[in-house]
Amino acid sequence: MEDNANTFFRARVAFGRARAKSVLGRLWATIHRRPHELLAYDEVREHLHVGGPVYRGLQTVPISQIVGSVNRYRDFDRAFLPAQARTEGRWEAIGRAHFGNINLPPVKLYKIGDVYFVVDGNHRVSVAREMGQEFIDAEVQEVRTRVPITPDLDPRDLEIIGEKAEFLAETRLDETHPKVTFDLTIPGGYGLLLEHIRVHKYLQGVEWSREFSMEEAAAQWCDQVYLPMVRAIHKSGILRDFPNHTEGDLYIWLIEHQYYLKERYGSSVNFQDVMHSYSSQFSGLTFKKLRNWINKHILRIEPDLSRLD
Repeated sequence: MEDNANTFFRARVAFGRARAKSVLGRLWATIHRRPHELLAYDEVREHLHVGGPVYRGLQTVPISQIVGSVNRYRDFDRAFLPAQARTEGRWEAIGRAHFGNINLPPVKLYKIGDVYFVVDGNHRVSVAREMGQEFIDAEVQEVRTRVPITPDLDPRDLEIIGEKAEFLAETRLDETHPKVTFDLTIPGGYGLLLEHIRVHKYLQGVEWSREFSMEEAAAQWCDQVYLPMVRAIHKSGILRDFPNHTEGDLYIWLIEHQYYLKERYGSSVNFQDVMHSYSSQFSGLTFKKLRNWINKHILRIEPDLSRLD
């Protein structure tokens, strides 16, 4: 065991190094527009509408997956480096215990998806990570969620993730169609999907002269409407024209564009034509946007929608 003076010095140096890393990490995250702050447990819980935790016992947990805290999310950054100078005293005390080979009790964590949140032991996690530990002993309580989250979660995405949780809770599509992801990047998009399902529910009720449950209507909508369109989207290759977006995004945009074309041309429109028209007008690819602008404003060429059903 090292003497007290040596462990005190090493802990102080380690804290200074960790604080410098945090400052540089914040600058790097700002430049690259990446999340730098720890996730706040209450905020995540509120958006995901989760219930109470269930005790899972003592486990060995990867420290890289601990990216949130219940009460100290402002004191540490996403890498669990000390983000505030006020953490110095407690951090160095834990550091001295580390250098003195003193065993510390397991930390206490909540788990949601693949993400862990510290209930007790924030400084122990921070010191362990700075010292190069990959795992830490923890008492874990797990909170179940319909929308699994990962350690790279951006807090700015919580609103959309919360909408997805509500969508799945109402439709139960994660149970009836567990292999379908229903991922969206559009704020309010899940509300639009729910409207589509409610319309489908109403039409089915009129056709069959009986009341359909939301779960039943959602499953039928998925099989009869959503999945056929998704297959057509993938077959067409249109997703390549809209990088950073999902098949669900394209489904919503194409449905809205199909309605627009029907209103304009007064007739039903072949879905292939809908995809071609939408891609030619709204593709995010620079070359395609330039070509379409020249066609429309210089050559006065309108999109070819002659193949109407």
